[in-house]
Amino acid sequence: MKMLRKLFLGMALALSISSGTAFAAAGNHDMYADDESVLEVYNRAMFSFNNVFNHYVFMPVAEFYRDITTPFVRKRISNIFDNLHEPVSAGNYLLQADPKRSGISLSRFVINSTLGLFGMFDVAEAWGLPEKQTGFDDTFAEWCIPDGPYLVLPFLGPSTPRAAVSTGLAFVFDPVYWTTINDANVHDKIAYGMAVVYGVTAMEQNMDLLKDLESNSMDYYAAMKAAYMQNRKNKGCFKDDLSTTAGYDFDFGIEDETDY
Repeated sequence: MKMLRKLFLGMALALSISSGTAFAAAGNHDMYADDESVLEVYNRAMFSFNNVFNHYVFMPVAEFYRDITTPFVRKRISNIFDNLHEPVSAGNYLLQADPKRSGISLSRFVINSTLGLFGMFDVAEAWGLPEKQTGFDDTFAEWCIPDGPYLVLPFLGPSTPRAAVSTGLAFVFDPVYWTTINDANVHDKIAYGMAVVYGVTAMEQNMDLLKDLESNSMDYYAAMKAAYMQNRKNKGCFKDDLSTTAGYDFDFGIEDETDY
């Protein structure tokens, strides 16, 4: 019970910080204009650091992972991570007042974790239970909590205050986190080990698009920012009727809800 109270208090504190930052951003839009943002210097510096890390560490590891595996194997690994996120989706659908979709996510987790061999195969899809994941970021958007300014996180990359809080909550409420929490030694090895594996799989999936975007951009930072923020439109209370879509549809997995 003490652990649950701490988690809920942490969630409330994180949400209040995110809300305060986001509402400040909404009320002082000029402070966060593209070329005049108070975060611009920090963001560009952190983006440069991440870019160097990606080129010399992350991408080579992702390329090695691609070389030693087949598309079939990579798909099975990706499916396992998608399956582990289903309980988080189920909980968030409840918070979004959608019990039907919550039940589908929970059913998918049970079916794919057993008959689908720990989620490697999407048996539930064939049974008429299609995948449609959600997370804390979508829930906060449904609750009309603004995104806040664009923010580049160390190693994780593009984010916003709302997305950053959502990522932290997704990590804490991940089933792997809870099943290993009583053994600190095992917990750290499994939780952080899975985070690294997930990061490598996400980089492998997006690596070609990132290289293409960088090689075709006069300002890689600005291009990445535009692509990321465009992909965050049309969520919850902030849906608009813009017909334009992002030129690059990245799955920014590392900073989305499926972090481990």
